[in-house]
Amino acid sequence: MATWTPDPSFYPSPRMAMKAPPERLAYVAMLNTDTIARPDALGVVDVDPGSSGYGRIISRLDMPNVGDELHHFGWNACSSALCPYAPHPHVERRYLIIPGLRSSRIHIVDTKPDPAHPKIVKVIEPEQLAARANYSRPHTLHCGPEGIYVSALGNGEGNGGGPGGVFLIDHETFDVLGQWEIDRGPQFLSYDVWWHLGQDTMITSEWGTPDMIEDGLNPDLLLGAKYGRRVHFWDLHRRRHRQTIDLGPEYQLALELRPAHDPTKAHGFMNAVVNLTDLSSSIWLWHRDGGQWAMQKVIDIPAEPADPDQLPPMLKGFKAVPPLVTDIDLSLDDRWLYVSCWGTGEMQRYDVSDPFRPKLTGSVRLGGIVGRSRHPSAEGDLNGGPQMVEVSRDGKRVYFTNSLYRSWDEQFYPEGIKSWMVKLDATPDGGLNIDERFFLRFEDGFRGHQIRLEGGDASSDSYCYP
Repeated sequence: MATWTPDPSFYPSPRMAMKAPPERLAYVAMLNTDTIARPDALGVVDVDPGSSGYGRIISRLDMPNVGDELHHFGWNACSSALCPYAPHPHVERRYLIIPGLRSSRIHIVDTKPDPAHPKIVKVIEPEQLAARANYSRPHTLHCGPEGIYVSALGNGEGNGGGPGGVFLIDHETFDVLGQWEIDRGPQFLSYDVWWHLGQDTMITSEWGTPDMIEDGLNPDLLLGAKYGRRVHFWDLHRRRHRQTIDLGPEYQLALELRPAHDPTKAHGFMNAVVNLTDLSSSIWLWHRDGGQWAMQKVIDIPAEPADPDQLPPMLKGFKAVPPLVTDIDLSLDDRWLYVSCWGTGEMQRYDVSDPFRPKLTGSVRLGGIVGRSRHPSAEGDLNGGPQMVEVSRDGKRVYFTNSLYRSWDEQFYPEGIKSWMVKLDATPDGGLNIDERFFLRFEDGFRGHQIRLEGGDASSDSYCYP
C-alpha cells in the first residue's frame, strides 16, 4: 500500500525550518521596461557559494505576454499544509504562482522537473479572475492550509476602482475558487494579507485602488491623506471582518505585514511608508490587548536633509530624502527585523526580541536617491535602494533588489533605475556584512523585484506548531 510522505521542505515549526539545508537557487521577478516589445521574466539565480555560477542568472523564463508587471509571487504550498485542522500532506512545494499586477494575469510555473529551468504550465487570464472572484490586479499571495490566498487591489469591473480584497486559488488544480470575504465590513482598500493561524485571525493592509497607483504616486492624494492607513483584522475561519485600526491620516501607505512565525505569539510588524508631517517612515507593532487587537509605533526612521539640486522634482520643495521604507522581513526565530529604506539607500537590522522595544544593531547602505552608495564589486555609483528583501530560513543570508514599481521608480529615480541584486551576511551579534562576491547587475531593460528562495524563506511559510 502506498503511503503519503510530506514534502521534505515542509516543517511543523519555524525552529525546525531553521535547520533546513541552505538554498542553492533564488527565483526573481523581473520587470521588462520595454513593455511594447518584450515580456517580463522569471530569473533563476545561482546562490550556491561553491558554484562557478554564484551570483549570476543561470536561466530566464519569459512570460507569454507583454505588460504584466510581475510583482509579489509565491509557492502553491508550504509548511501550513501540515496543520492538523486542514492537513494536505500530499501537496508539494512545486509551483510558483506569479501574478501580473498590471495585467491581472496569473502564471503557474512548475519548478519540479528541473528547478533551474522552470516552465509555465497554466495561465489564469484576467477575465477568469473577474468572473470567478470579481477582482483584478492581484498583488500578494501566500499558501495557506486551504489553498492559495491572493490579495487584489481592484474590482473585476475593469474601471480601476475598488473594493480590493482577497480571493482563493486551489493549490492543486489552480482554479480560482472565488472571493474570500463573507462580510468585509468597512474594508475597501487592499494591499497585503497574512494571518495568525494560532489565533484564527487574518490581517490585511492598504495601499490604494489601481487608479490611485498605476500612474505613479499622486501628490494630491498623498497630501490629502487618501492612501491606505488602516489595518483590518478578520475571523479567518468565518471569513468576516472583526476590527479596524486607523493609524491616523498623517501615516500614509500601510503596507507589508510580517506576523511572528511562532503560532503561540500574537504580534507582528507593519511599515508605514511616509509621515506627512516630516517625511519619516515608521514600523508598527500589532498585538493583543485584552479581547482586542492594538497597534503602536515602535520605530521612527527620520528623513535626511539634502540639497534640492540633488533631489527629483517631487522632493525638491522638501529639501530632504525620505527613507521610504517599502519592505520589511522577520527572521524565522522572530528575533531580527530587516527594514528596507528605498529612499535613503539603507538596509537596517533590528533586534526585536522585545517587540515593544526594537534595537538597531546593523546597517548597510547601497544606492539611495542622494547617497548612491557603492558596492565593493560594482563599477560606479548605484541608484535605486534596498527594496524587496528576503531572508534565508536559517537567518544567515539576506538578499534584496532595488526596484519598487515602474511608475513609482521613475518619480523617485527619474534617470531610470539600473537594477541589481545583492546579498548580505547576517552575523550572530546583529551585524550586516556585504558579500563582495555577490553582485548581480540585471540586463538593461530588466528590473528585479520579489525574490523567492528554493525550499522556502522567511516570508513564504506559516506554521501550526511552536
